[in-house]
Amino acid sequence: QVQLVESGGGLVQPGGSLRLSCAASGFSLDYYAIGWFRQAPGKEREGVSCLSTSDSSTYYEDSVEGRFTISRDNAKNTVYLEMNNLKPEDTAVYYCAAKHYRGAKAMCVILIGMDYWGKGTLVTVSS
Repeated sequence: QVQLVESGGGLVQPGGSLRLSCAASGFSLDYYAIGWFRQAPGKEREGVSCLSTSDSSTYYEDSVEGRFTISRDNAKNTVYLEMNNLKPEDTAVYYCAAKHYRGAKAMCVILIGMDYWGKGTLVTVSS
């Protein structure tokens, strides 16, 4: 079964950290761009951080630059999002998605046409 499964969300205090995981099954992440997206209540889904294997590039949305880090473990067919210094405005459902042969920035900016989406994991930043 082809799927992406996110995990690692939860409740954290402002300034805290979380690491999200996106595990792919049924297909290899090789030659795919992988992205993390989030959707807060009442807001549109937005690209947070993306990684492309075609050109080894990464992209970060301005508000998370310097706080979030995207990485991948090829052996585990998994992509991670390390989130540090979390803020209340980071509260959202976080989704991962995969798209064959797309650059990192395009992956994060063009949300249509993804090959696969996960079902999301909730991150709540609150004291």
